[in-house]
Amino acid sequence: MTSGGKWGFIVSIIIVFILSTLISRSLQTSLNSYSWLVIILITGTFSIITYFIQKYAGFFFLEKWNKLSLAINRLSAIDILVALGGLIVGLVIGALLTYPLSFLYIKITTLPLLVTLGCGIIGLALAIIRKEDIIMIFTGIPKMKLLRGQNNIAKILDTSSIVDGRIADICKTGFVEGDMIIPRFVLKELQQVADSQDPLKRSRGRRGLDILNKMRKEKKVNIRIVERDFIEIRDVDAKLIKMAKVMGAKVITNDYNLNKIAELEGVEVLNINELANSLKPYVLPGEELRVQIIREGKESDQGVGYLDDGTMVVVEGGKKYINVVIDTIVTSVLQTPAGRMIFAKPRGKM
Repeated sequence: MTSGGKWGFIVSIIIVFILSTLISRSLQTSLNSYSWLVIILITGTFSIITYFIQKYAGFFFLEKWNKLSLAINRLSAIDILVALGGLIVGLVIGALLTYPLSFLYIKITTLPLLVTLGCGIIGLALAIIRKEDIIMIFTGIPKMKLLRGQNNIAKILDTSSIVDGRIADICKTGFVEGDMIIPRFVLKELQQVADSQDPLKRSRGRRGLDILNKMRKEKKVNIRIVERDFIEIRDVDAKLIKMAKVMGAKVITNDYNLNKIAELEGVEVLNINELANSLKPYVLPGEELRVQIIREGKESDQGVGYLDDGTMVVVEGGKKYINVVIDTIVTSVLQTPAGRMIFAKPRGKM
C-alpha cells in the first residue's frame, strides 16, 4: 500500500468511527459498553474490508477510474451541452408524464420518480447517440469532430528519451501536445545515473536533469511528476508499460527493446529515433552530395562521411580523400533499423 493509500485508509477509519459514534449517540441518550462494542465492531469490520479492497482491488478501480477520466477529458464543451440538453428534455417529459400517472387506479408512490428518472436517462442516451444530427439542426454543420484532446493524450518519458535531450527541442516546436509524465521511479533512476562513479554515466545523468529543468521552464508543455509506483514490479521498463496502460498514455523512448515490448503489450510508443529518421531528407540514386570524408570504411578503399543531419555516407574509393570535402554521386540508399545509409562514389568515377 502506498503512502497516499495508507493516509486514505486511516482517514476513512476515523470518519467511520466518528459517524458510528454520532449515530449511536443520536439513538440513545448515553453510550454504554454495548454501544461502544458495536462502534468498535463496525469500525473494525470496515477497516478489514477497506484494507483488502485497497490491497487486492485498488489497482483495478484505479485503472477503471483513469479510463473514465480519460474519456471525460476527451469530451468537448459541445458534447457536454448536448448531453445536458437531452437530460433536461427527458426530465421535463418525465415530469409531465407524472400527471396522467396520478389517475391510475393502482397507487405506487415511487412510480413518478422512476418514470422521471427513466425519461431523463433515455433523453441523455438519445442525445449522445444522435449528437451529430442535433448539432447539424442548430448549426448546419454536418459530421463535426467533437472530441477534444485526441492529440493531447499524456506521454510518459523514459530515462533514455530524457538523457537524449532531443525531446526538449521537439516540445519547444509545439509539435508535441499534452502532459509530459515523469514517473518518480524514472526520476530516481536518472538521479542514480547522475550519482554514478562512472564519469560518462554521471555526465549523461546530469545532462538529463538539466533537460528536465529546461522542459519545466518551457510553457508549451506541462511537465507532471507522478508519484504512482508499482512496488510488485522491479523492472523500470515493465513499470513504464504498466503505468501507460493504467493512464491510457503513450510512451516516449529511444530504447529499441522497450519499444518492441510495449508494442507487444499494446501500448503506443513514440520513438524519437524513428521521428528523426523520418524527417531526414530523402535522396535518390544519381543525386549529387558534397560530403567530407572523415574516416575509413569497413571495406577496402571505402571512406565514410556524414551529412549535417547525421546520415552516414559510405563512399566507394573514398579512402584517399580522408579529411577532404568531395562531390559524390549517390548510387544506392539503404534503410536499416538504426537509420538510413547512403552509398556513393566520387563524381567522375561512375
